Amino acid sequence: MFLTAPGRWGILATVVGLVAIIWPGILFMWGSIPYAKIPSAPWMLGALLTANTLYVCALVIPSPPWLLTAAAILIGAGPLIVASSNLPRFSHPLRWGTVALYLALSVFLLSAQSWRPDDGNLELNAVLFTVYFGCCIHFGYRYRNATAGTCITIAGFLAWSGVFVVSPMLTMYFPAMHIESEVWNLPKYVVAVGMILLLLEEQIEHNKHLALHDVLTGLPNRRLFQDRLEGAVERARRSGIRAALLMVDLDHFKQVNDTLGHHVGDLLLERVASLFNARVRRSDTVARTGGDEFSVILEGPTSWEEAEMVGRSLLEMLTDPMELNGHIVRIGASMGISIFPDDATDNEALCVSADVRMYDNKRANALRTEHGPTVTPIRPLESKPKSEMKLA
Repeated sequence: MFLTAPGRWGILATVVGLVAIIWPGILFMWGSIPYAKIPSAPWMLGALLTANTLYVCALVIPSPPWLLTAAAILIGAGPLIVASSNLPRFSHPLRWGTVALYLALSVFLLSAQSWRPDDGNLELNAVLFTVYFGCCIHFGYRYRNATAGTCITIAGFLAWSGVFVVSPMLTMYFPAMHIESEVWNLPKYVVAVGMILLLLEEQIEHNKHLALHDVLTGLPNRRLFQDRLEGAVERARRSGIRAALLMVDLDHFKQVNDTLGHHVGDLLLERVASLFNARVRRSDTVARTGGDEFSVILEGPTSWEEAEMVGRSLLEMLTDPMELNGHIVRIGASMGISIFPDDATDNEALCVSADVRMYDNKRANALRTEHGPTVTPIRPLESKPKSEMKLA
């Protein structure tokens, strides 16, 4: 609207318009880095914004050649100084890629200034190309999964930066060719469509995660637990090895909810989930299969002794006092263990066996509590496999 204004108002409108194109690209790059919270990240952002703004001002506003040269040098030197000064504490390939990109831009601007000192369009297009090519690099690094949304957005940013190369080349070599301005705006819509697709893809993945995981603890829910258990049993059957199922039911959880509130109960469940996840192997599965019930699948090869050792370590962790929201909470747990194929040969029977033993132990724990503290057995003697009973 104001580019045609005479004098300083037209120059001001040009500067503001160019800054409004350059700043969002740089801010987008800054928002895409995985290290935005480190102290040097705002300094790098400030260096890029300042250097680009100063160069645009020196390019649009009538300035002496030395000022334009200094601004061109600052475009490459600013990011390099920030990255080098923080090199002992932090280094990242994305940061050094940005530094290399703007060093190349600085060299090009200095060369173009000596080659065509009276024309600033080439330099301006080079600045805009660098900004949006940098957006392409940062977005590609942030979303490295080859989904439709990611690929379309990266292609859109690449085409957007290419506009600032193709357009001046057509003007230079084919001055009679006329291309409507809407054609040059198409990459922007491609980027927008790609980002919308990316949001939809992320929402779909999030919904899938919610369908298979507990919202509070993030652990697999009963649905995913059954699928993992079926897979573990099938792998154990094919390999001729054992797999173990541990069912854990928290004691006194209702009292925690009733006396301290459900928010403390939620914190307790999150703490238990974290403790269990830290204890088992990555190949094993910890799931929340009920309100205060957790299940652990120990992938084979395993044995009764190994399963009991893991189970006792889990119970011992729960006997330690926990500080939750300013309260000291002491709980216990009851556990039942079943082994494939010693106790059952299918998923349902394996769950029933572990469940029955868990509730037997829970009732036994309640009786022992009335007569004083004793060591809680995980597995009663009569539940041992016959082979183990013979050895005993």
